Amino acid sequence: MAALPFEWFVALRYLREERAQTGLILAAVSVGVSVVVFLSALISGLQASLIDKTLGSQPHVTVRVPEERARPLVEPSEGRAIARAVQKAPQRLRSIDQWPAVMHDLERVPGVVAVSPSVTGAGFAERGLAKRPVVVRGVDPERFGAIIDVQRRLRAGRFELAGATVVLGSALAADLGVSVGEKLRVVTPEGVDDTVTVGGIFEVGNKGVDSTWMLTSLRQAQSLYALPGGATTLDLKVRDVFDAERVATDVRGSHPLLVESWMSLNAELLAGLSAQSSSKLLIQFFVVLAVALGIASVLIVSVVQKSREIGILRAVGTPARRVLRIFLIQGGLLGLAGSVVGSALGAAFALSFARLAVDPGGAPRFPISLTAVLFLGATLMATGVGLLSAVLPARRAAKMDPATAIRHG
Repeated sequence: MAALPFEWFVALRYLREERAQTGLILAAVSVGVSVVVFLSALISGLQASLIDKTLGSQPHVTVRVPEERARPLVEPSEGRAIARAVQKAPQRLRSIDQWPAVMHDLERVPGVVAVSPSVTGAGFAERGLAKRPVVVRGVDPERFGAIIDVQRRLRAGRFELAGATVVLGSALAADLGVSVGEKLRVVTPEGVDDTVTVGGIFEVGNKGVDSTWMLTSLRQAQSLYALPGGATTLDLKVRDVFDAERVATDVRGSHPLLVESWMSLNAELLAGLSAQSSSKLLIQFFVVLAVALGIASVLIVSVVQKSREIGILRAVGTPARRVLRIFLIQGGLLGLAGSVVGSALGAAFALSFARLAVDPGGAPRFPISLTAVLFLGATLMATGVGLLSAVLPARRAAKMDPATAIRHG
């Protein structure tokens, strides 16, 4: 078996000789890393759950035709003032001009992963004496499924929109008293009405969506709203939800359309997510600081205790850079070992917490997110902190005068 390099041999020897100090600092690093892993998994899980519940029922970016504005017949001029009241023009559904070409352009915007055309309008659903206002959304099932995963949220039936088949929100279906296979009547403001068949019922957990949405085929909606071949909205999904506003800005710069991101429409949600991220970073900072101070203090004590041995090493010709490496290796090993133990403890705490805190249905109240990236980040963080914490004691050891160290050691 190959012998260990000199620096590694001495570093491991020092760690073994000071078992109490080594064990203490390992415990401190492990506890610190476990706190980081536990809280990061918890906060990330809560963020992912909140994003899924909130953004899982809406596109990240919406593109549509701007509202029509009333244009005054007479404009004021120099020397003439006009008193007038300009009323908001009545709005009508309008198709995006050349929407297939616009959709093709949007698919090439960096960060966009899916684009879905739709015809979205208001209407009424009637069955017997029951009559409810609805939001009719004519979509391409495959494209729309890439924006909002309706298939995963189905409670009954199938997500198929062929012909006059529709898929309803669960609350809307309950209000109308319909189930899969039954028929109802749809009436639009354009005076068009049709009889449709319920092919499926979905539930996304958003009351506004579950109580109003009626999904139908794009062709059916075009007929209901007298928009042959048209599309009133283009829905976008982006790779990173926090990149939505940047994507919206890029689209605004290239198309004269009304472009809105979820970040502009849900300012309170964005503020809450930002606060969660800030709290996670703040906790990590203080944990890292505590770990760094712990490792540095132990290694400084070790330098003082080993000053005579360090002096002898320097007296027999050991270069300062090799003495420096001895203590850097100790710091790195303490950080690495503590990260492994701490990651395991943090994961165990998180899994136990998720199993204990459950709702009546058995689902965890506080979902957790344990990923390889989290463990790798914790390992790199702890090892890096260990190395940085060892810099000061290592430089102090490397700069020791051999004669002074031996005399006072």
